[in-house]
Amino acid sequence: MRIATIYQPVREDLAEVEKQFKLIVENQRAPFPEFHEMLSHVLVGGKVIRPSLTLLCGKFYNYDLVELLPMATASELLHIATLVHDDAIDHSSVRRFRPTVNKIWGEEKAILLGDYLFAMAGKFAAATGNLRVVKLFAETLRVISRGELKQSFSAFKLEQTFDDYLERISAKTAALFSMAAESGAVLSQAPEESVQILKDYSFNLGIAFQVVDDILDFIGTEEEMGKPGGSDLSQGTLTLPAMLLLKHYPEDNPVKRLFEDRDKRENIAPAIEAVRNSSVIDECYQVASGYRDKGCRNLKLLPDCPGRRSLAELADYIIQRKR
Repeated sequence: MRIATIYQPVREDLAEVEKQFKLIVENQRAPFPEFHEMLSHVLVGGKVIRPSLTLLCGKFYNYDLVELLPMATASELLHIATLVHDDAIDHSSVRRFRPTVNKIWGEEKAILLGDYLFAMAGKFAAATGNLRVVKLFAETLRVISRGELKQSFSAFKLEQTFDDYLERISAKTAALFSMAAESGAVLSQAPEESVQILKDYSFNLGIAFQVVDDILDFIGTEEEMGKPGGSDLSQGTLTLPAMLLLKHYPEDNPVKRLFEDRDKRENIAPAIEAVRNSSVIDECYQVASGYRDKGCRNLKLLPDCPGRRSLAELADYIIQRKR
């Protein structure tokens, strides 16, 4: 299953989101060349799942690109801003096969760039002129920021439950998926029942997406992922594969040794190997598939259209993807 096929109903309009990004970049070329270079570095590529959700969820009722384009753009800008901040906070050097902003320009400039992207995302959200959508954007940013703080405070702590993990990834990923979809439904004047179905779909899709992301951090290669494996472990972030490994092997466990003495980075490779050689990966995929199924259960109640089929196929793709 190719992602380009899934996006087919909104392919041309996704190109309009890319044009908005190019305008943001080009507007800085003459007045601020250094800033133009920074923006050029981050506003390129990516999976564009979030703007696709906004547009696909707008396909069921009154689809109007003039209404939807600002929010589709805002959702991807918000996502990119969080990545720039995450990389700076985590001191990451590689993202999507390329050096991170903080690696090239330093952490202070990376944080400021992230702030700018947050502001630009807010500007696009406000351009919808829809108060519900603007409030949704602000609430999503609040949830994401709080979640990142909570993740920071829980670094290298072994006493974490599945509910703690679920709360963290809900704030990290699912909230942004949910905002993208709900705003698309609202802006297309969907009835409230349909808005809720699409909101629930995207929230559960976001959970499934992040669980698969956390799996790939253990089983994906650097060539596939565009960044080193075990990145979460190196930051002291306890994801589901590591949690399940601790549950199955509570005593002699490389994750436990790493978290108890974070300087022992030699435990990262054994932890990755232990996860790969256990039942943990299958268990994690079962969890992700469960949330995928939960998200899709009410899609059939929506009008039958190419957008609905794309949403169902996107849910399957997210489970099957390799990066």
